Amino acid sequence: MKLCHCCTSLLLLFTCISAHSDFFTSIGHMTDLLFMEKDLVSSLKDYIRAEEDRLQRLKRWADKLDVLSTAGSQDPEGFLGHPVNAFKLIKRLNTEWTELESLVLTDLSDAFVSNLTIQRQHFPNDNDQTGAAKALMRLQDTYKLDTEIISSGQLPGSSSVTTVSSGLTVEDCYDLGKVAYSEVDYYHTELWMAQALKQLDQGEESSTVDAAAILDYLSYSVYQQGELERALDFTKRLLELDPSHQRANGNLKYFEYQLSKQNKLVGQDDEEERQRTRRESRGGRDDYLPERKQYEKLCRGEGIRMTPRRQSRLFCRYYDNARHPRFVIGPLKQEDEWDSPHIVRYHDIVSDRDMEKVKELAKPRLRRATVHDPQTGKLITAHYRVSKSAWLGAYEHPVVDKINRRIEDITGLDVSTAEELQVANYGVGGQYEPHFDFGRKDEPDAFEELGTGNRIATWLLYMSDVQAGGATVFTDIGAAVKPKKGSAVFWFNLYPSGEGDYRTRHAACPVLLGNKWVSNKWIHERGQEFRRRCGLHWTD
Repeated sequence: MKLCHCCTSLLLLFTCISAHSDFFTSIGHMTDLLFMEKDLVSSLKDYIRAEEDRLQRLKRWADKLDVLSTAGSQDPEGFLGHPVNAFKLIKRLNTEWTELESLVLTDLSDAFVSNLTIQRQHFPNDNDQTGAAKALMRLQDTYKLDTEIISSGQLPGSSSVTTVSSGLTVEDCYDLGKVAYSEVDYYHTELWMAQALKQLDQGEESSTVDAAAILDYLSYSVYQQGELERALDFTKRLLELDPSHQRANGNLKYFEYQLSKQNKLVGQDDEEERQRTRRESRGGRDDYLPERKQYEKLCRGEGIRMTPRRQSRLFCRYYDNARHPRFVIGPLKQEDEWDSPHIVRYHDIVSDRDMEKVKELAKPRLRRATVHDPQTGKLITAHYRVSKSAWLGAYEHPVVDKINRRIEDITGLDVSTAEELQVANYGVGGQYEPHFDFGRKDEPDAFEELGTGNRIATWLLYMSDVQAGGATVFTDIGAAVKPKKGSAVFWFNLYPSGEGDYRTRHAACPVLLGNKWVSNKWIHERGQEFRRRCGLHWTD
């Protein structure tokens, strides 16, 4: 009965989970998977207890028969000479063994297996696993993390509580290497296969992965990176473990031939230069951004261009927006984050209760975040934006309307022509690589369907704290803004003349540790004619 109840609760749970849709892009949605797994484990334990109870009944029956058969076999005729014993023998063989057979054949797994089969359609798929694996590699590159640090779970900002079950096994490292290999990413293939091999060499046991399989991947991945000597070393080690390995025997001859050919053609100085070039180019990406190095440095807290002299001109103040009636008695806490372009942060803007309500409204509607394709004009998903988002209108709940009015009161801009409040939740290694919020001149139709002009300003509200990573960085000016729950960052995307301010190119750094929730309000030009007057010069 308990097993059936657990199955029913699982069915109810999954009525709340939508069909599969990029689970790895939203930590908020992945929490549902965690509770799903917890209930499945509970269902599995119920099945195990039922099986243990059945086996105990069988054991008691076997023990009882063992005593009777032992006693009877010592003097069969004397034993069966007692009419009660004769009757019980006939009764056991005629009815009780049939009942025992039914007990043995009872398959208590049917309910659990049936339930598991139903729920499997809601499980993450191979795309999710690949996405999560690539996210770990993205974090590895962005924050310059060693594979051993990731494998141990000791990420910067993590506590001892969260790292107890956060380590990677040999199988986990091997699977990460296989994902990299399938993506033709031999750099990360080598790193993760080497980590898997290291953990095996240190005595970690694995029932599914052996050193030979790892060395096979290692030799090929380093060969693809042009390191023939290391490829040959790995191949020789593989053949020590498995002398009959057909591919390794073929590779051994090929690598030796290529190496001897290379040594004849290349001098020592040239070889050293070639090795240096290889080391520098390792880890390069196909989707290379011109500003990637700057972007990743800013994400690590490096390369920020704020000088002490400029820093001295940044202030914190109480702000009432020219004695706005709402702020005369309770002014806002305003902080300068950057001087030019002017980026300001407002502290304690929205209460925890209101932010939780916004998350609650958005969560069932979260969908993979999209970007505007300038070629087609359509919205598409992109590998450089890993998050899910939902749009909330002011009419949907008083809290959303209240936030919109607060934005208008603080900025002095008309939000009636702004886009709806966009709520975003970032996934594993969630990020949004450098981009502009406003439409450029080569995108004349970017917001044409809205009929409200370009995005004049951006309001970004942080609705959660993030233990590590997740900063908002401005790659052109070298600024970094860290998430702080309840605070909002505001900047103008356009000059008063209406020209785009290209210094506002910004990005959301990968979330290293934590769950990042934000909401954006993109304010448009229409309605601001008398609130932010045009300048005569294009930079005015």
